[in-house]
Amino acid sequence: MSSILIQGVSIVNEGRIEEADLRISGERIEEISRQGLNAKENEKVIDAKGLHLLPGWIDDQVHFREPGLIHKAEIYTEAKAAVAGGITSFMEMPNTLPNTLTQELLADKYTKGQRQSLANYSFFMGASNDNLEEVLKTNGEEVCGVKVFMGSSTGNMLVDKEEILDRLFANCPLLIATHCEDEATVRANAAIAREHYGEDVPMEQHPIIRSEEACYLSSSKAIELARKHNSRLHILHISTAKELDLFRNDIPLEKKRITAEACVHHLWFTDEDYAEKGSFIKWNPAVKRKADRDAIRQAVKDHRIDVLATDHAPHTLEEKQQSYFKAPSGGPLVQHALPSLLELHKQGVFSLEEIVQKCSHAVADCFQIRERGYVREGYFADLVLVNLNHPWIVSKSNLLYKCQWSPFEGQSFSSRIEKTFVSGHLVYDQGNFDERKKGMRMQFDR
Repeated sequence: MSSILIQGVSIVNEGRIEEADLRISGERIEEISRQGLNAKENEKVIDAKGLHLLPGWIDDQVHFREPGLIHKAEIYTEAKAAVAGGITSFMEMPNTLPNTLTQELLADKYTKGQRQSLANYSFFMGASNDNLEEVLKTNGEEVCGVKVFMGSSTGNMLVDKEEILDRLFANCPLLIATHCEDEATVRANAAIAREHYGEDVPMEQHPIIRSEEACYLSSSKAIELARKHNSRLHILHISTAKELDLFRNDIPLEKKRITAEACVHHLWFTDEDYAEKGSFIKWNPAVKRKADRDAIRQAVKDHRIDVLATDHAPHTLEEKQQSYFKAPSGGPLVQHALPSLLELHKQGVFSLEEIVQKCSHAVADCFQIRERGYVREGYFADLVLVNLNHPWIVSKSNLLYKCQWSPFEGQSFSSRIEKTFVSGHLVYDQGNFDERKKGMRMQFDR
């Protein structure tokens, strides 16, 4: 069994930063020592003095577009970009073509993941207005959760029948992850914008069309259902200050039945950026005001927001360059999400310990992931070495996404991902990939 010794590294883990040596043996962390470790015969040694070691980011919301939309992205290309960005595990959404609405289609995705993904993986089961029986067959020890679109997005998976939502929340024992935007409100706002502008609606109208009220109405409804049935609810990509009042921070995460996620773009961009970025920052829910962004940042710090994610959702450049109603929402983020958070750390927004808590520890706890998300002896060695003082600029030449564009193009980051280990395998090393081993299917303690 091969082993790797990482020496003199600053480990960011469980609220502390401590210099130590760490040994990886096979797929797992064998030993951590603050007193130092001696290299074994034939052991690979990495001198990590001056670097920081983080548990790999577990991204609970990505859209890798396979099957059916592989002109935008593939599991292989996007997982490759993810590990280059320090994301070692992902949970992928069901709005592919066909939609992941049967156990057979879900199994097909896992087969693709096993063959193609350089990162660890899990796939959400999708809910629709007419597949409750299929949803209830889902094995919670092997599947991250059930995804419910309570607002329309890419694909046609809107669940808008009251009786179906009630039955789903009443009967589903798994974590229910929701996209919350009130469809009637969005359609009414879109009609007003179309009446005023015709088809030439400015991108700046996006947060007005997909408004604060649309988000709040839908999030409130999901929480009402979860409380009624004591469901395990996880609301994705919170985008407004108003919604934050719906969430608690007075109980520990492990006792919460209702949790919330925020995404990188809602922590970074504001509506002032539409003038320059246009459709490149068109997401659902929309990027909104600076006041919303700042409130979400604070909610991350005070634990009303439990986890951070990317909502990586690529489209082709040609698709994104269309007019407002034709340009799809979403953009690629997995390669640049951790560097952007490390930049916010440099700006004094988040500590390294907070980043690790929200991107790794809390995700593992929230989803009850088995033996991942922490730097602990015996756990899988999903690890990221970062250099906090290695500036670089995002450009076309260093993009790994299949779509070959990024909302961060031209952005200078102060920190660089040096190496990424996935289940003990050094898959990414300063721009080079070792693809001889693939990631593993995540398991859940439920």
